[in-house]
Amino acid sequence: MSVPDYMQCAEDHQTLLVVVQSVGVIKSESFFNIYKRVSSVCHVNLRNAQRTLYIRYRHHYPVENSEWGDFQTHRKVVGLICIAECSSAKDLPQISLKFDQQKEAYSSTLYDSRLFVFGLQGEVADQARIDVVSYSGYDDCEAVEKHLEDFIESLFIVLESKRLDRTSEKSGEKIPLLYVPYEKKDFVGLDPDSRHYKKRCQGRMRKHVGDLSLQAGMLQDALVHYHMAVELLRAVNDFVWLGAALEGLCSASVIHHYPAGTGSRSSSRKIQSSSLSADMGKGHRSGAQEVLIDPGALSTNGINMDASTEIGRAKNCLSPEDIIEKYKEAISYYGKSKTAGVIELEACVKAVRVLAIQKKSMEASEFLQNVVYINLRQLSEEEKIQRYSVLSELYELIGFHRKSSFFKRVAAMQCVAPSITDPGWKACYKLLLETLPGYSLSLDPKDFSKGPHKGWAAVQMRLLHELVYASRRMGNPALAVRHLSFLLQTMLDFLSDQEKKDVAQSLESYTSKCPGTMEPIVLPEGLKLPPVPFTKLPIVRSVELLTLPVILKPHKVKNLLGQKISTKSPFIYSPIIAHNRSEEKGKKIDFQWVQGDVCEVQLMVYNPMPFELRVETMGLLTSGVEFESLPAALSLPAESGLYPVTLVGVPRTTGQITVNGRSAHVLQPSSKDEVSTHVSVQLFNGETQKLVIKLENIGTEPLEKLEVTSKTSHTKEKLYGDFLTWDLEETLSQFPLKPGKTVLFTVNIQVKLDFSCQENLLQDLNDGKIFL
Repeated sequence: MSVPDYMQCAEDHQTLLVVVQSVGVIKSESFFNIYKRVSSVCHVNLRNAQRTLYIRYRHHYPVENSEWGDFQTHRKVVGLICIAECSSAKDLPQISLKFDQQKEAYSSTLYDSRLFVFGLQGEVADQARIDVVSYSGYDDCEAVEKHLEDFIESLFIVLESKRLDRTSEKSGEKIPLLYVPYEKKDFVGLDPDSRHYKKRCQGRMRKHVGDLSLQAGMLQDALVHYHMAVELLRAVNDFVWLGAALEGLCSASVIHHYPAGTGSRSSSRKIQSSSLSADMGKGHRSGAQEVLIDPGALSTNGINMDASTEIGRAKNCLSPEDIIEKYKEAISYYGKSKTAGVIELEACVKAVRVLAIQKKSMEASEFLQNVVYINLRQLSEEEKIQRYSVLSELYELIGFHRKSSFFKRVAAMQCVAPSITDPGWKACYKLLLETLPGYSLSLDPKDFSKGPHKGWAAVQMRLLHELVYASRRMGNPALAVRHLSFLLQTMLDFLSDQEKKDVAQSLESYTSKCPGTMEPIVLPEGLKLPPVPFTKLPIVRSVELLTLPVILKPHKVKNLLGQKISTKSPFIYSPIIAHNRSEEKGKKIDFQWVQGDVCEVQLMVYNPMPFELRVETMGLLTSGVEFESLPAALSLPAESGLYPVTLVGVPRTTGQITVNGRSAHVLQPSSKDEVSTHVSVQLFNGETQKLVIKLENIGTEPLEKLEVTSKTSHTKEKLYGDFLTWDLEETLSQFPLKPGKTVLFTVNIQVKLDFSCQENLLQDLNDGKIFL
């Protein structure tokens, strides 16, 4: 057997395996809708036998795994349900022929089979076959569940007859030797009359009867048979089958102790009352298990028809502690055979699920570590992905979140392995996102502003780099920009100087094709990625509001009566009002700006990057009043230390203003032939000033031409004079400007305000401001 079932759990040993397949042409959606209804009938209460039969469904099952059915009967395909779609009775014979062909694959193990045909409307199907059931349509098939129950009862009849046949071998008859496929050649030439051979046959048959009893709902009998099989097989050193007998004993004990189940499908299991008597539970104690057997209780062939004669002579059910010890012993015996790797792996998985319920994480991790080192055949890439994904789920189950994320990341990398012709980058990205919680990583920048850093920064950076690369390979540059921005913002303190340069260059390259935005990105899975503001580029150390010049400061004119009359309360003094006013005053800064005048805020900023940082359109973020921010641009040297920056703006309305922060653009792609910057100058009428502008060609091509234009902005409808003049003759003589070269030119600023025919002259004197 080479295909492991990673979803195996201990209670699967009491189930009958039924395969559900499609026949002919049928839509995948239609098939799985019916498969969902079929698989919902997972247990049936047998009225006559007062037992419960459990069913396990699979829509795909390797035939070679079914060949191990004598070794463990729950691996044997005993039922086959085929689903077909047929619009005409003429097509039914062809469908029936295909149904018969599919039965041939499992013919050696099948108990019974059914063919469900959908789509025959008003036509009579072939009533000669009792294994064919027809329905008029997918919506008109209320009897599916009833037909399934009848089908399951027919499986029970065959199962019970086989169990009785195996337990009622007549005295003197030889017991056939059960074997797994790889053992057939090993028994050629052995003496069937030897004592060793007979004991081997007895032990294996006893174990097989235990499997059948467990499937038939006879937990009591199954425990006795398993105990007997362990003693017989241990005596002849039949290690692999001894391991199977021990595992069967563990499974039966798990079913007794944990009737709700241990696997992911435990919620669908019907909790059954213990089939063991109450006095057995009272008489149970932990410790090594021993079986006290009366030799007279056995027939000459080693199989007793009535197992109840041995009940009470054995400490039948293992304790929770002994279950794990027996699992370890069984796995050690499986490890002695190179061909039992899949059985060993599945036994480890079952033990982990039991230990998860017992909340014994450390012991469970030992079993999982064994799973990692079990050497199976050469696995396909899909099987490797499944193996690592299941390991991740099991580690998550026992609370090893970081180990779970590790194996999920390995599964993600396996999705894009070089050997895969069509790499699954979307699957890789989805799995990488699922690893984030295990590494204490959130994609919300706000989570990194609270307290010390959580998790291993080196691992987190590696994971973020992989998210960036997967986003790019998926063809989603906006996602790559968002993850790269997040990496730079949250991991800046842990990046080396070279890594900072590399990340910044990558970000500039990505934003040249897809500029970053401040809008959330919603992924198809429903996950929302919030925007990433660069609060550390540059880092703001202090903020200071600059007061207006003395001549521009506003002065409040007192009331003619010289009294401050409160309009908020009819009382002269109220302690409540006074208290509230003191609280409000504590939250405000005793500061005043003037509507229409330029206001300034000085920041002390620091460039943490090892290269010159260009900051563009840096302005103030305010609320409360209409505010015109006049953005500035600056260039901060590498690791500049504290650097003063003055941001200016003009309030357009009156009221209370709140300065929320600053906005800026950094790491934007550079333009090769256009540079923009902002300078604020405040002059009074009649003043002159020269502005020297230095231009540097930071591109790779020579600049051929330079054009200079001016635009005057004002707040009131007023005629201004010519303020700006320049002479480019000397400057243009140095063109074309080669890369890396600089050139200067001068702009003359002279304020010439025309106040003729203007009213309120003194009030307007402060309106002569120029912004270039």
